[in-house]
Amino acid sequence: MKNHLPLCLVAFTLMACSSSQNKSKTTANAETYAKTITAAELKDMLYTYASDDFEGRKTGEPGQKKAIEFIKQGYVANGIPSPIAEGDYFQEIPASFFKGDTKASENVLAYIKGSEKPDEIIIVSAHLDHIGISKNGDINNGADDDGSGTVAVMEIAEAFKQAADKGFGPKRSILFLHVTGEEIGLYGSRYYADEDPVFPLANTVANLNIDMIGRVDPKHENNENYLYLIGADKLSKELHEISESINKQYTKIDFDYTYNDENDPNRFYYRSDHYNFAKNNIPVIFYFNGTHADYHKPSDTPDKIRYDLLETRARLVFYTAWELANRDERLKLD
Repeated sequence: MKNHLPLCLVAFTLMACSSSQNKSKTTANAETYAKTITAAELKDMLYTYASDDFEGRKTGEPGQKKAIEFIKQGYVANGIPSPIAEGDYFQEIPASFFKGDTKASENVLAYIKGSEKPDEIIIVSAHLDHIGISKNGDINNGADDDGSGTVAVMEIAEAFKQAADKGFGPKRSILFLHVTGEEIGLYGSRYYADEDPVFPLANTVANLNIDMIGRVDPKHENNENYLYLIGADKLSKELHEISESINKQYTKIDFDYTYNDENDPNRFYYRSDHYNFAKNNIPVIFYFNGTHADYHKPSDTPDKIRYDLLETRARLVFYTAWELANRDERLKLD
């Protein structure tokens, strides 16, 4: 005598199997494209971006103009469009927005349109500027601060584009945002958030901000596989849980939450570009390797970057963005 399963149970079983297969497929795809983020490509880009030719990338100065052109050409070469207009990657910020004698400057924007929920936006950001040339003529190359974040964002964008080209584009749109004027007061991110959000802030799901992820600070010289995370649990415990889960599954970095403490005297939560999104109730994560002896000095050069660590840390951000962009439900605010 045959046992006949109720039709509802059969349907439920098929749905459960399909969901499990889709999750497995998504995981496999994420791993495939994360592998395109490589130490070799990061190094190749950073040796150019943090070279003397860019004159320390001071906001509004000729070196910063070279920097934005470098970033733009990277996106053009990979076929990643701008959300502003065809061929126009620069969000122009007038000199009047800055204090003092800072000249007009630009943010650089590129994006990949979501396949199912294009109006919901994940922002992956880094600041493109640095502190320029010292009075004695020494160039501050800013390889870690924030050349490391800049090239990481570009590699993450390339990975998403390769996935999209193979039919695995993100469900939500992803904005790759390179902001200017961070070193002089978070101006570029403030301009985007307060003056000209290209995508409505109400539709912005999260901001993953990368500022210095290429070095090891003195505290972790005996445990180099680490990263400081700041802000993940401030507005969304779900974001913190997702971040932890993604790291456990893929990258297994030791997260250090020292600077996430409300009483931390460094107040790093308020000192990088993610804050201009957090103040608008957008969940954020700030990825940071901590300061080191070369911080804001001419000795912050590309030969001192740990490209193996930079690769792993950039992949972590990619995996996290992939999850946020592809999950069924939008990230929840507390």
